[in-house]
Amino acid sequence: MSSFTHFNEEGRAKMVDITDKEETVRVAVARTSVTVSQEIYEKIKGRDIKKGDVLAVAQVAGVMAAKKTADLIPMCHPLMLKSVDFAFSWEHEETEPRLVITATVKTKGSTGVEMEALTAVSVCALTVYDMCKALDKGMTIGPTYLVEKTGGKSGHYRRKTD
Repeated sequence: MSSFTHFNEEGRAKMVDITDKEETVRVAVARTSVTVSQEIYEKIKGRDIKKGDVLAVAQVAGVMAAKKTADLIPMCHPLMLKSVDFAFSWEHEETEPRLVITATVKTKGSTGVEMEALTAVSVCALTVYDMCKALDKGMTIGPTYLVEKTGGKSGHYRRKTD
């Protein structure tokens, strides 16, 4: 079992020891989307949702989620994040608008920030859903995926299709 990094000699889950890993700048970019109705699209754009400015609230929720990732995912290390940033854009599929949410998370440390970026976009999307569900519960979230990561021993990863 010792060849599996998340299991101890008894085969039980453990947090990986990163004591000897080199500190480097680590960056991860994750993306998800929320497909909404035309009505929700217009109300988000017009800042006319009763609960408030959807994108502003969702962005704050995403930042908070990135900072709390280790509290949610059992084997994640608590990290001192240096930056969490979001970008929002709209794509218009055949009939339904789709909000594309991208988070970029940075740190300087001995483990990556992929889980923080993925958690950030996920909670951001869930917040959009929560703020708009009174208008339409049929919104769709996803797919959610890692776009890119840099830093560390595993090097640079870039998703082939985006």
